[in-house]
Amino acid sequence: MSVIMRLTSTLFRAFLLSTLGVGSCFAQTGSPAEPVRYVGGESVDPSVHEGRLRYAMGVESRQTVRANRTKPELSDGHGWTYNHASNLCYWNDTFYQQYLSNPVDEHIAPGQTLLTTSKDGRTWAQPQVVFPPYQPPAGVKIPTGSTGYMMHQRMGFYVAPDGRLLVLAFYGHTEDPFAEGGIGRVVREAYRDGTFGPIYFIRYNTLPTTDGVLWNETNTSFPFYKKAPDAGFVQACEALLANKLMTQQWWDEDQGLDGFFNLTNAKSALSYYHRKDGQVVALWKRSFVALSPDEGATYSEPVKVPTLVMAGGKMWGQRTDDGRFAISYNPIDIDEYRYPLVVVTGDDGILYDNMLLVQGEVPPRRFYGRWKDFGPCYVRGIVEGNGNPPGHDMWLTYSMNKEDMWVSRVPTPIRYEVKGKVSDSFDKLDLNGPVPDWNIYAPQWAPVAVVSSPGKPGKSLELTDRDPYDYARAIRVFEEGSRVEVKLSVYAAQTTGGLLEIDLTDRYGNRPVRLRFDAQGQIVATDGSTEKVLQAYTSNRWYALTLRANASLRGSYDLLIDGKEVLKGAALAEAVKSVERLSVRTGTYRDLPNRRTPNETPEPPLPGADEPVAASVFYVDDVQCKASK
Repeated sequence: MSVIMRLTSTLFRAFLLSTLGVGSCFAQTGSPAEPVRYVGGESVDPSVHEGRLRYAMGVESRQTVRANRTKPELSDGHGWTYNHASNLCYWNDTFYQQYLSNPVDEHIAPGQTLLTTSKDGRTWAQPQVVFPPYQPPAGVKIPTGSTGYMMHQRMGFYVAPDGRLLVLAFYGHTEDPFAEGGIGRVVREAYRDGTFGPIYFIRYNTLPTTDGVLWNETNTSFPFYKKAPDAGFVQACEALLANKLMTQQWWDEDQGLDGFFNLTNAKSALSYYHRKDGQVVALWKRSFVALSPDEGATYSEPVKVPTLVMAGGKMWGQRTDDGRFAISYNPIDIDEYRYPLVVVTGDDGILYDNMLLVQGEVPPRRFYGRWKDFGPCYVRGIVEGNGNPPGHDMWLTYSMNKEDMWVSRVPTPIRYEVKGKVSDSFDKLDLNGPVPDWNIYAPQWAPVAVVSSPGKPGKSLELTDRDPYDYARAIRVFEEGSRVEVKLSVYAAQTTGGLLEIDLTDRYGNRPVRLRFDAQGQIVATDGSTEKVLQAYTSNRWYALTLRANASLRGSYDLLIDGKEVLKGAALAEAVKSVERLSVRTGTYRDLPNRRTPNETPEPPLPGADEPVAASVFYVDDVQCKASK
């Protein structure tokens, strides 16, 4: 190439970069211009809750707090129905989950922060208030333009170098915690006996109020941390203040006019992880990502990554126990409809593939409130340094419809397919323990558990349901095939009032085979578009079911009950090419709310939402699945 041609090419490239704004066309993935990229071909179908995605196998999702307005003793003792912004840590052999709470609406006073604990991630204690609604000192007025006090925070825990656990939150003014008038960040120590130390301010907001007030120890309700008599507590606070990665999470509410933050053009709701070369990958809402080569001392310019589609829900990233990397988020660019919750994975913290489902359930929102978005919202995991629970699982926490709190345990390595025959008897599992390879969805009033089998030796999977608006669900992924045989045993503890739906589904969630034990004591199956009552069932008796499905040609299936053929050549309810999942559910299939359901239209609470209904109980055992092409 001649000198003239080389110069012309260089000038043309510079023109593209500076004038047309297409620098990313020449950016190396993994560099500050494009720190991460999703390279998978999967995307979400917004018409269904599950998004037509495959499941991340073995995810166990459990509700930790169920909001209750009229019977608060059945919930957190307060009856407030806006609950959101969960944070999680593992310390002292215990899970700690923190969340915000307001009576009805987001950003409307009063606000408080509560905390619940669990030894195993399945059974959770009744929440207790760790930061109460703010009461100003005598003579201190609410700033002009504010209507009261609220809480808002992007991080909740810090395990100090000496092993102490600090719990943190932020007090501000309604209705905008990011504007002038935020008061400051508070801290207290969690003790190993389950109690908590006094509340202190660890940092005051540096923005003056609309009335020109700057907050300090003279006009706030709690002392400054340096006044604490416990020198070890003060040292733990100093260690946190010196940790630039941890404190960068505070930027949303503070924005540090005093130069405290190293990245002053940060975006909202930071999470971060270290990739294999030691660089820190910083993730924010709305697809923004940056890199830090020096533990948060400096950052590259945050850039919007186009392959990570999302809106105002949080994005969570981490290195998983198997040495790989995972990012979890809501892959939809509409703020009001934050579902499903997915995970993408990769080997190097740069390239991500295989979009899989973590949480695809969207129960009805029982209580209207301002900005209470539908679905699993504001996902967070355990921040680096804040503990690592036993096992090789990724733990995620989020709110559902911004009213109930949840956790999901995601086994690693994260996978989505099975090879070979499935044979699950549950007999070797621990009572009330994990259920390997099963996806569990367990609200507090609709738990799923391994229990001693009724009427025979061994153990089985119990699905109980007392929830008037939700259900228990268990899903087993098996090898994908156009011809499958699925066997299972079912036991009903009642013949009236209970419902168990049994589906065989394909990889997209289509339900070609549908069978149910209905609330009138009948076993009903779908033959094409027709429902057929096959026989009555009795309580306290095991039924052996065999389903043989053929998805080839027009598709059909056979059903045997206790070895007797009761349905032969029944038409599939939907045309599919293959089948790969068994789903059992104590409620009917749902696809509402959908993305056309009004989100901000005031409505009364759902009738009877605070009252459990009579319990129905079903047991599942001896599950066998085999497939052929």
